[in-house]
Amino acid sequence: MPLLLPRMKLLFCHQSAGVELLIRITNNHLSLQEVMRQLEDSSAGALSIFIGNVRNRGRSGNVSEIYYEAYHEMAEDKMKEIENEAQTKWAIKKLVTIHRIGNLKAGETSIIIGVSSEHRHEAFEACKYIINNVKTRVPIWKKEISKESQKWADGNLLE
Repeated sequence: MPLLLPRMKLLFCHQSAGVELLIRITNNHLSLQEVMRQLEDSSAGALSIFIGNVRNRGRSGNVSEIYYEAYHEMAEDKMKEIENEAQTKWAIKKLVTIHRIGNLKAGETSIIIGVSSEHRHEAFEACKYIINNVKTRVPIWKKEISKESQKWADGNLLE
């Protein structure tokens, strides 16, 4: 059973083509098992999962943790837009994008993206498309924190 706490907002969008989208920004730990449950579909022959973790090295050197901050409503809208684009490009069954915000230690998971489809090509391509676009289009910022300093990472201009 997924753990849904008060600070977590869950959006399910049923698309006209029957594609289910799950989009979430949360302060809670991310669960691969929850994503796998959300992607279950007996008509899907492929599942592609991307897991992004906090590295212990950043642009400014060693990193002990990262602080992620988001403009929730806009971030969720952009994530929904990206997932809708992916489902128009590939034959997708279900899509999941969950991004964690707040302070995350090195090694912790910051994002999980999951895609199910009949065939692997669609699942791989859609997953790659979603992560690349989340990184460049969604208003989520990160501050790299080390013993020596705290520095906001350079970002990309939003579209």
